[in-house]
Amino acid sequence: MSTGKPAKIPPAIWALGLVSLLMDVSSELIHSLLPVFMMSVIGASALTIGLIEGAAEASALIVKVFSGVISDYWGERK
Repeated sequence: MSTGKPAKIPPAIWALGLVSLLMDVSSELIHSLLPVFMMSVIGASALTIGLIEGAAEASALIVKVFSGVISDYWGERK
């Protein structure tokens, strides 16, 4: 029976949510500042940074495609 009151969220769930939020924020900060670091500290050119970013995006997309195909072939989900 429902009493109409929402269930209390356990403190562990709040902690996991906070950790997840902080990880996402730090990941986005690093992702946006990495080209600036590469250009100012390492001295990489805009072309080099573009090639690195393009290779990273391409490899991520290729892995997604092949992992989906392999998952469909095996028929099991994690």
